[in-house]
Amino acid sequence: MNLFLNKNFRYMFLGRVVTNIGDSLYVVAAMWLVYDLGGSTFYTGLAGFLTIFPRLIQFLSGPLIDKISIRPLLINTQLIQCALLLIIPLAYYFEFLSVALVLTLSPIIMIFNMLVYPAQMASLPTFVENNDLTKANSYFTLAYQGIEIGCNAVAGVLIVIIGAVSIYLLDSFLFLMGALIFSMIKFENKPENKQDSILKTSIKNQCKTYQHELKDGVKVLLSKKFSRLLFGMIVINLVGGATFVVLPAFSDYKGGAEIYGLLLMAQAIGSLSGALLAPYLKLERFKMGKVYAIAFLISGVLWAVSVLMPWTWLMIIIYGIAWLPGGITNILINTCLQKGIPKELLGRVFSASFSLSGIAMPLGSLLGGSLGVVMGSSYVIFSSGIAVVFVGLFWLVDKTTSNLPTIEDIDEKTFIYQTLNTQAN
Repeated sequence: MNLFLNKNFRYMFLGRVVTNIGDSLYVVAAMWLVYDLGGSTFYTGLAGFLTIFPRLIQFLSGPLIDKISIRPLLINTQLIQCALLLIIPLAYYFEFLSVALVLTLSPIIMIFNMLVYPAQMASLPTFVENNDLTKANSYFTLAYQGIEIGCNAVAGVLIVIIGAVSIYLLDSFLFLMGALIFSMIKFENKPENKQDSILKTSIKNQCKTYQHELKDGVKVLLSKKFSRLLFGMIVINLVGGATFVVLPAFSDYKGGAEIYGLLLMAQAIGSLSGALLAPYLKLERFKMGKVYAIAFLISGVLWAVSVLMPWTWLMIIIYGIAWLPGGITNILINTCLQKGIPKELLGRVFSASFSLSGIAMPLGSLLGGSLGVVMGSSYVIFSSGIAVVFVGLFWLVDKTTSNLPTIEDIDEKTFIYQTLNTQAN
C-alpha cells in the first residue's frame, strides 16, 4: 500500500516536513546568534545545555501522550513556538536583544518541541500496518532528519545575507503553517479508562498512576537486554553534545558561517542516507547488538579523523559519512520498539527512550564548551570520535549486547515478558 494514500499519514508527514524546516533553521540560527553575541564556546556550550535539558520534560510526558488526543497536542505546541520565536525579532527591533534573552528562550521553545516527536512516533502504529512500519519510519526520518540537508546549508547562507534574527521571523511563520497542517489530521478519540482517567481521578491518584506508568517505560529500557545498549548511547550522546556546541567556533576558524552550514548539511546527508538505506540493507536478519557495534566503530573512526584532513572539502565529506551509521541504527531501534512494545505503552517507552539516551547531552554541551575554551574545538571533536570508537568496541565484546535478537525475531513478548519475569523474581 502507498502510505501517502493514507490521509493521516500524509498530513502527519507534511506537518513534520514544515516544522522540521523551522526546527533546523532555528537550531543553526540560535547557536550562531549565541556565539555571535557571546563570542565564546562557553556560551554555545551553555546554550547546548539549556536547549537539550528539556529532554527531562520529554521523559515525563510519556504517560500523558498515551492518554490525551494527539491532534490538539500537535497544534498547540506549534502555535506556542510560533509566538515565542517572535520575541527575538521584537527584542532586536527595540534594541534589547542579548545573549541572556536567547539563552532564556531556547529551553522554553524546546520544551514544546520535545513533546511533538514521541507523540508522532507513538501514534504511527494506530494508522499504519505492522508490515509498513519500517517504511513509515524511514519516511518519518526523511522528514525529521533529511530536510536538514538543504536547511543547514541554506541557514549558513541566510546568516550571512539576512542575519540570524531574520531566521527567527521565518521560523515563526513555519510553525504557524505546521499548526494548520496538523489541524487536518483526524484521529479517533483515546478510549477513556474510568479508573485511570487523568481528568476524573483525584490529584493524588493521578500522581500515583503517572508514576507507575512512567516506571513501566523505564523498566523496559533498563532491562538486561537494553541496559548496555542504552549506556553506550548515553556516552555517544554526551560526546555528540560536546561536538555540536564547538562547531560554530570550529567553523569560524575554518572559514565562517558557510562552513558551519556545510558541516551540518553533511551531518544531515549522512543521517538521511543511512535512514533511506536501512530498509534495503535487510539488517533485520542480523543480530541488532552486532550491527550497532560495527556501525559505531566505523562512525567513531571517521568522526575523529575528519578534523585531521588537510582540505576543508574532504573534512566535510568524511564528517558527513561518519553520521551514516547513526541514520541506519535509528531506523532499526524505532522498528524494534514498535514491534516489541504493546501499543498502549509506546508513548511512555519512546519518551523514556529519547530522554534516557539523550540525558548526557546537556552535560556534554557544558563539557564541550568548557574544553573548547581551554583546548580548542578541534581537540573536542577528535576526542569525541575516539570515545565513540570505544563504545563500539564495548558492544562488540559484551555478550549481552552482541547476543541481542534480530528484529525479525522480536514481538510484543520479547521485552515485556522479560521485564515481568524480572519483576516476579
